[in-house]
Amino acid sequence: MLKPAATPGDTSWFVHDRFGMFIHWGIYALAARHEWVKSYERINDEEYQKYFDHFDPDLYDPRQWAKIAREAGMKYFVITTKHHDGFCLWDTRYTDYKATNTPYGQDLLRPMIEAFRAEGLKVGLYHSLIDWHHPEFPIDIIHPLRDHPEALEWNKNRDITKYAEYLHNQTRELLTEYGKIDIIWFDYSYPHREYRGVKGKGRADWQSEKLIAMARELQPGIIVNNRLDLPAEYPADVTTPEQYQPTEWVTKNGEPVVWEACQTFSGSWGYHRDEASWKSPQQLVRMLVNTVSCGGNLLMNVGPTARGVFDFRAIQALETYRDWMKWHARSIYGCTQSEYSAPPDVRYTQNYETNRLYAHLFAWPFKHLHLPGLAGKVAYAQLLSDASEIRFHKRQEQSEHNNMAAATPEGALTLELPVAQPQSVVVPVVELFLE
Repeated sequence: MLKPAATPGDTSWFVHDRFGMFIHWGIYALAARHEWVKSYERINDEEYQKYFDHFDPDLYDPRQWAKIAREAGMKYFVITTKHHDGFCLWDTRYTDYKATNTPYGQDLLRPMIEAFRAEGLKVGLYHSLIDWHHPEFPIDIIHPLRDHPEALEWNKNRDITKYAEYLHNQTRELLTEYGKIDIIWFDYSYPHREYRGVKGKGRADWQSEKLIAMARELQPGIIVNNRLDLPAEYPADVTTPEQYQPTEWVTKNGEPVVWEACQTFSGSWGYHRDEASWKSPQQLVRMLVNTVSCGGNLLMNVGPTARGVFDFRAIQALETYRDWMKWHARSIYGCTQSEYSAPPDVRYTQNYETNRLYAHLFAWPFKHLHLPGLAGKVAYAQLLSDASEIRFHKRQEQSEHNNMAAATPEGALTLELPVAQPQSVVVPVVELFLE
């Protein structure tokens, strides 16, 4: 069993709970064509202002969001307090570019945190290190004004240290005025990128060592992600692969780490009206299973609309998780990578405390499933969805007089499955009680 080294933050609950909700929400929801729309389309502040001026999420009900997340089996959430466009969801003292100054006129963050806490979820705050609205943030490779002919001249009057002070002040505000915060999710560093002679930004710009030290001082036990470009003496708690699926336990310098895959229902993080590559129910469930089978967490994103609701496609995706997790949650919570090697089209998760192994069947075989190395190691087996017994045998030879029996490979356990896959189960799971 692989086990990461102890982390400075408290990841004990994190590696047990395994499944969280990411929420990307801001005024870019009005554009409805990606949260990076300001950068992708090189939109200046004056043109982007129309989204601020018309932001009025009149249907916003964070209690409903929290209920949906809990029912989907999610145990924590992470909300974008501020994304790269600089718009703030809370009533910050350090800028007027905030929700309380929009037509909606109210703090969006506080009622959200309270609602999710009330449903039993832990609280995570995403906070962008980048800010395309702040006047002291130097124009660089990802800035909306990067191709403006005056960009380099404007940079001469921009002071990153003044922006860093703003960044630290807002972080302190978030970590002192909203009760216990379980995760701080900074995003992101890019020091090795360069454009028009201007380098990207990293730890020196954010003053990352001071920033993480402050976070740990203000919120003991807080989990900090790995996007601050930190030196080795300031370790992060969790590694965060994005928009790809690791096929093995994520490592750093050859050692396993606590990790969390962050993924989307479609190709966009913020609400995207016309984006069509929404994942199927099978993909969604398999993504969660694949992640846990490799020792990781899944942070699955939803981008609410500008009226403050989850799009119907997001609701359908969350209902997929709800319906599957209702019967299969114990193959996820408290589970990790198994010590056993699974056969093709099967993914194992294992709970070492309960001594149970979970075989997730990505393809339903005809009648027999051979599990290598498990002969003599299983006391009982059942379908997890309905606790119906799955019979098995350890070793059976074929002969010319025994043509209807499946030969079991040496050392394997053969499960005798029903011919038909259980109805309405996207990914069936066999629960194996180990000896």
